[in-house]
Amino acid sequence: MRNALYSVVLLLFIPISSFAQDRITISGFVREKGSRELLPGVNVFVENSAYGAVTNTYGFYSLTIPKSDSVTISYSFVGFDKQTLRIASQKNVELSVELPAVNQLDEVLISGNRLDEKVSESVQMSKIDVPISQIKKIPAFLGEKDVIRVLQLMPGVQKGTEGQTGLYVRGGGPDQNLIILDDAVVYNASHLFGFFSVFNGDALKSVELTKGGFPARYGGRLSSVVEMNMKEGAKDKLHGEGGIGLISSRLTLEGPLAKKKSSFLISARRTYIDVLAAPLIAQQQAGSSRKVKPGYYFYDLNAKVNYDFGAKDKLYISSYFGQDRFHVKEKSASTENKSGLNWGNATATLRWNHLINQKLFVNTSLIFSHFKFAVSAYQEEKNEGKDPDIFSLKYNSLIRDFGLKTDFDYYPNAKHSIKFGAQATAHRFVPSALAVEGDFSDEDIDLQARPINTIEAGIYAEDTWQPFPALKLNGGLRLSTFQTSSKTYIRPEPRFSAALKLARDFSVKASYATMNQYVHLLSNTGLGLPTDLWVPTTDKIAPQQSSQVAVGLAKDLATPGISLTLEGYYKNMNNIISYKEGSSFISLEGENANELNWEDNVTAGKGWSYGAEFMVQKKTGKLSGWIGYTLSWTQWKFPELNFGETFYPRYDRRHDLSVVGIYEINKRITLSATWVYGTGNALTLPVSKFTVFRNPYHTAFNNPWNYGNNTSEYDKKNSFRAEPYHRMDIAIQFHKKKKRYERTWEFGLYNAYNRKNPFFYNIGKKHDEKTGTATNVLTRYSLFPVLPSFNYNFKF
Repeated sequence: MRNALYSVVLLLFIPISSFAQDRITISGFVREKGSRELLPGVNVFVENSAYGAVTNTYGFYSLTIPKSDSVTISYSFVGFDKQTLRIASQKNVELSVELPAVNQLDEVLISGNRLDEKVSESVQMSKIDVPISQIKKIPAFLGEKDVIRVLQLMPGVQKGTEGQTGLYVRGGGPDQNLIILDDAVVYNASHLFGFFSVFNGDALKSVELTKGGFPARYGGRLSSVVEMNMKEGAKDKLHGEGGIGLISSRLTLEGPLAKKKSSFLISARRTYIDVLAAPLIAQQQAGSSRKVKPGYYFYDLNAKVNYDFGAKDKLYISSYFGQDRFHVKEKSASTENKSGLNWGNATATLRWNHLINQKLFVNTSLIFSHFKFAVSAYQEEKNEGKDPDIFSLKYNSLIRDFGLKTDFDYYPNAKHSIKFGAQATAHRFVPSALAVEGDFSDEDIDLQARPINTIEAGIYAEDTWQPFPALKLNGGLRLSTFQTSSKTYIRPEPRFSAALKLARDFSVKASYATMNQYVHLLSNTGLGLPTDLWVPTTDKIAPQQSSQVAVGLAKDLATPGISLTLEGYYKNMNNIISYKEGSSFISLEGENANELNWEDNVTAGKGWSYGAEFMVQKKTGKLSGWIGYTLSWTQWKFPELNFGETFYPRYDRRHDLSVVGIYEINKRITLSATWVYGTGNALTLPVSKFTVFRNPYHTAFNNPWNYGNNTSEYDKKNSFRAEPYHRMDIAIQFHKKKKRYERTWEFGLYNAYNRKNPFFYNIGKKHDEKTGTATNVLTRYSLFPVLPSFNYNFKF
């Protein structure tokens, strides 16, 4: 497979090489001065010319230009001082530079595209780069700074239920987002049942969201790619960063192992909800013979080590471990009950960077990813003079990956930037395993789903080509495959993007992408909770597929540094799956009584989503921020759901608006606020309730022993709209630079004006004491009132 790909790429290079005469190549790495951290996304350009490049994920750039006596090369990146070098340009030059960081308190923060990379000049559309420094300034739920919550504030990204961190991008579900951390896939990105994400911002170097026009190097999901890279660790001296908040604390340390050659990073976070709640629970139950002891905590651990072997070779080892643990212990004189709910991720990546020559760069990664979910229950009932009655239940589900990935970056000349590579992943799925035993059940149950082993692979090639200054094109092809026990799926995935400049700072863009997804997430709630079930494509269940086309306009205003983007899109989705009516992730039915057969509980359908997204950004000055608005429609159709009729999924949202502002009052005080508005979720509610009696010939009045069952009658699926959702969050930060460290106090309010947003609805009875009658009423329940928070952060 790899040899065939290399042959194709070689053919592409033959005509390009003819333009290489009388040209030189300038290449190298760009680092942060002091820490020597490699910087991705730095703009490198020859002043007074059209020649330019951008450093890749590993800080490498290559620029091929015509020979001349000398040229001026500039390096610019937001948050760093611009560097300008005058060099002779008669022969190839290896030029690595270090950019000094500006004072963090003076830093100009932006959202979306970087300050020096104008939105009108990039060929990529539907892409957002999120500066980590800005994430730390935006108000957050309970003060916990969260990458995913900031992404929810971008146009085209819908929020789920109140407080949840799930991403719903252009009509897709949480499973349709490829979330990768240092090349490793993270399958469940939530803590605390979805209220926080697993990503600690102190350990991250970059965050990038792509929601359309996907380059060929990405594959495996339908809706978006969230690519995150961890810091490498400072190579100059020991640095630290941390914070203490209402529910958790965190600490990050980084420093050299061998000066200028090797460094480390370790970052940890743990919540202490269990510690704070323990004395309150003990006090509440004082004097009671029945003791209930609930507990919950989560933790994260990020670690990374790297070694620089010289100009051509670098080695990285990075890992992430995170767990959520929830348990309840109940004890009385006659019984003892224990139950638990645990889930967590583990990832590890070994990466080798090699510079083959000034124009060809390669990265090879060995990748491990693991996600496990487990439920347990134990009950013991004491009997006088007899052995106790014991009941136990265990349920497990997991997915484990081993992968190999190789990516090449080739820069033949200033007009072409070529990427190609291959990837293979060995998946192991254990969709469900259930064991029940004890004296309370009629018989012991030991149901094991056979492990499902599959292979997913892909090869790709793409080229960013600038045939003339006003036009940039990106074309590519990805060929993906998926091998089940007896069937092989092979799917081509063409990709194309174009940007045409109509004026100096104004361009029109278009893109098309076909994507295939070979893993599925079965959910009864649509929340992306850990109880949801990851399953593979099988002989019966076909892969999901989408095709998306987008067009847009991009405009940069020189003064006062405002950019405008407008995009419209249309996306088709096929073979999306859902549970059949009344089914769930635990089912004891199937062809084989000894197995949990999830394939019999699902049905496949199709969907489509279309809409328009608008974003205006102010990038400079004391006041920065953005306004993002999305108008969209999403519809699904399943032959076995809603009588085969089209319906809106739960998170179809007609209008979605986000306003974000950050105001630097002075060097010591920063004020920030966000306001969000969204159309209510689509829900299914009963339209009437009635009683069904066991004996149709007698009523309960004629026969008091003939009890009836209360039954609800439902209208069409998701035909009810919840009330609109809106909320304001505010925060203020007080900075102070001490002799040896910097400290920041932050105070915030979540839901500042105490909006009672709908979390769920219930139909109950309202009794009229005067008439003695009861009426069914719809009651709205809210989750979070106004919530204050405070944090103490430090950095040295």
